[in-house]
Amino acid sequence: MNKKNEQTAMRLDKWLWAARFFKTRALAQKHIELGRVQVNGSKVKNSKNISTGDTIDLTLNSLPYKIKVLALNHQRRPAPEARLLYEEDAATATRREEQKLLDQASRVSAAYPDGRPTKRDRRQIEKIKRGEW
Repeated sequence: MNKKNEQTAMRLDKWLWAARFFKTRALAQKHIELGRVQVNGSKVKNSKNISTGDTIDLTLNSLPYKIKVLALNHQRRPAPEARLLYEEDAATATRREEQKLLDQASRVSAAYPDGRPTKRDRRQIEKIKRGEW
């Protein structure tokens, strides 16, 4: 790979790692293989070279991300610097926030929002059911 090409193109998995979407490159590769990452609307492989101006559609933790690549960085830098590598689509960001709120609301309305009942809680529930309360 010559020096000029290094500045204009970069592997997709390495960029996702450098932009701090994934903790390791292996995780990034796994998501790409599972088809959760698309570049310019098409499914790609790990070794796909991306350049500035490309659009990446990413599904992470069942939440959508639509990202435009603004810059390439071959090193993983601190989060504030990593955010300068991309620009996020505003409509997708609002949709993702709405999805997060819906997920939180569904957890609150669940039968046991704090997890499974303890043994003591189960005994009390049984007493209520039997009418001994």
